[in-house]
Amino acid sequence: MKPIEQVTGFRIASPMVSGILWSIIWLAAGTLLLSLLLYGTDMGEKDTTPWVFGIHGFASLCGGFVSGRRAGRKGWSIGLATGLLYALLVLLTSFLAHDIGWSVRILLMLGLTAVLGALGGMLGVNTGSSKPKGRR
Repeated sequence: MKPIEQVTGFRIASPMVSGILWSIIWLAAGTLLLSLLLYGTDMGEKDTTPWVFGIHGFASLCGGFVSGRRAGRKGWSIGLATGLLYALLVLLTSFLAHDIGWSVRILLMLGLTAVLGALGGMLGVNTGSSKPKGRR
């Protein structure tokens, strides 16, 4: 018989899916923080561009970290893929919600999320368990 922790535990098997999920969680937290800043200070919406890039970069870094840690190998490549997939999901959502057009900011966001996702993946692999994954 299995202990209660193993029966009720929910674990996502794919490192990339778990990284995207954590990216979305950090995106939501950052968006809430930015909304509180807009509400509580005299900052205008035109002043939020650096904050938005910072939130997306941090969310991609965290997603790459989680996916690299779960994968246990090839951290920069899985982090890069997680960052790019995160950016594409955000861009798809933005396009469907607001009908945004292509601009230099989109390319900048793709580059930022790719680089920070790869960095997070490299950091995540180095904090994982010491036993190699794969053959057992």
